[in-house]
Parts: sequence; structure tokens; C-alpha cells
Amino acid sequence: MRSVECVIIGGGPAGLMAAKSLLEAGVRVLLIDRERQLGGQLIKQTHKFFGAKEQYAKMRGFDIAKELIKPIENHPLLEVLLGTHVVACYDGNIVSTYDQHQYQEFQAEKIILATGASEKYLAFENNDLPQIMGAGAIQTLMNVHGVLPAQEVVMIGSGNIGLIVSYQLLQAGVKVKAVIEASDTIGGYNVHASKLRRLGVPIMTNSTIAKGIGTEVLEAVEIVSLIDGSKTIIPCDTCCIAVGLSPSYQLAGMLGVETAYIPELGGEVVLLNEFYQSSHPDLYVIGDAGGIEEASSAMMEGALCGQYVARSLSKEVDESLISDYLYQLTELRNGPYGQKTMAGHLKMKEVNHAG
Repeated sequence: MRSVECVIIGGGPAGLMAAKSLLEAGVRVLLIDRERQLGGQLIKQTHKFFGAKEQYAKMRGFDIAKELIKPIENHPLLEVLLGTHVVACYDGNIVSTYDQHQYQEFQAEKIILATGASEKYLAFENNDLPQIMGAGAIQTLMNVHGVLPAQEVVMIGSGNIGLIVSYQLLQAGVKVKAVIEASDTIGGYNVHASKLRRLGVPIMTNSTIAKGIGTEVLEAVEIVSLIDGSKTIIPCDTCCIAVGLSPSYQLAGMLGVETAYIPELGGEVVLLNEFYQSSHPDLYVIGDAGGIEEASSAMMEGALCGQYVARSLSKEVDESLISDYLYQLTELRNGPYGQKTMAGHLKMKEVNHAG
């Protein structure tokens, strides 16, 4: 068993920024990711980001991934394990991994969980038909492997992911027959919805999918109105489900951390203090693993957490950087779409204080 100062599980935007902060402070870091390349969901994202210059506004996701990797690439204090699954975290800060060739165990002084999120799904009749898939799978096929996933798609969910993936499908020459939303308003930014409307894509609110239609593969979907119960059959060869994300916190659960159900943050989440520290003193959780937000917020959380962990390891940190990162994160959350997230973090504070 090898010892390491800090293990970061997850090489997406949060994990990469945490690694940068830690390395700059002189911490020896082991960064583990199950994929064959770093970047997390950023490598699938071809759209330009909003926000400030500091969060790489007007850059595409896959380009942001490259920028985040640059400052840590080939760093003498960094070891990276790609294509490696973390199968367990045990008492004593033991991290167990498997890479198809061998199992390894590492003992860490500190562990940062940056494992992102998993896609939520819907229960409906015939939801196991081939060509019913999540938005992440669609993005992987198109933007990573260059494979056209469909000819005609019905999108379920009008959050930012559903709207952005719909537009990416249109850019690839796929016909988006409709976007279906259960609420009475769209869930994502109007700028994304406007692009679809200009291209003639109907957005059906107060509606949901009742069933998939087909024998061997999907041939159509049945959409039901949540107002009058009327049904509409829409022929399509693919149905994309984009109804939100759930934090992937399961590894933290192995260490017996305290959790709470906070819907504003995506569901069940690890309870964290202001330093992203869980009830286990050596385990920190950042990015979507700690609550669903934008990638820009995940970057700032990673940068901050790296500083906090370095300080807990008695390393010298730049307090002015911490202040700057806190300011940027606060500005992001104070925006017009940050109210839900702020409410979620307020609930977490209340639960922590009650406990």
C-alpha cells in the first residue's frame, strides 16, 4: 500500500482546479479518473460558456478542459491514474482502485471527492426500448466519438442540458421533433430555448412521456398533457431523457458521512461545512458530487477546496487567492439563475446547525 498526501477522485472541472491549487501549495497529489482522458463532462461540451472571463466565458467546454489541464500536466508532484475505477473507500483513508489489470490501495491523508453526477431517469411504459437514452450518451456519441446518434429525436426535459443537446443535434443534422417539459415553464436559459424556437422546434410544456412505442426498437413516443390528459403520438427513432442530475456521492457513504435530502442541490447530498469538509474530517466533496451546479461553480469550488485542504496539511496558501475565488463563486451564485442553488446551500447550513 502506498501513501499519498491527497487523493482526488474525479478529473472533471472541480477535480482539475483542486489539483492545481494543491500542487501550487506543494502538496503531493494522486488524481484518479475512470475515463481515458481528463476533463469530465467538459470534453463532451461543444457550446460556449457564459459567465466571466475568469471562468473561461465564450470558450467551448472541450477547450476549457485543455486550459485546466495545462497548468498541472507533467507536474512533478502529480500522479494521474486514468481508466481507473475507485471501487471503495475504507476506514483509515484507504482508497481501493481497479484498472482492468490490477487492484491497488492507497492511504491518503486527505481525500477529495469530485465524482460529478449521474443522470436521473423516468419510469414509463417501454422505457427499456433500444434508442431511449440519456443526454450524456447522446453527447458522448456525437461530440466524443463523432457518431450520429439518430435521425429524429424527441427530447424529454427543457433544462439547460436538454436545450443545449437539442441544439447540438440540430447542428449535426438531426431533426428534433419536440422538446417535452412537465412544468409550465422551461427549466433552462431563455437564450438556449430561443435558438430552438427560431429553428422551428416546438417546446411542449405541461406535458410528459407516457410510453415508448415499438417492438424491436423505438418507433414513436406517446406524450400526455398534464392539464387535460390528451395524448399525442410523435414518430421518432430516438428519445433523449434530460430530466436532471443526481450527485454521485456513494463513495462518501462508504465512510459513513452524514447526508441529507436537499432537492435544490439535486437530491441526497453529503453535508458539508464552508470548507467543503464532510462529517469525516479527512473527506471533502466538491462540484456536482456535492450539489448540482454549473461547471463554472465547480471550478471555483475546486480551486477553493484545494486551498483549504493544503492549509489543513500545514502548507502555505495564498489568502488573497481564496478571497478572489470566494468572490467569483458568490458572483456566480448571485446571478439570476443562482437562487435555487443559494436556497439549497442555505438549507444545508440549517441542517448542519440543527445537527
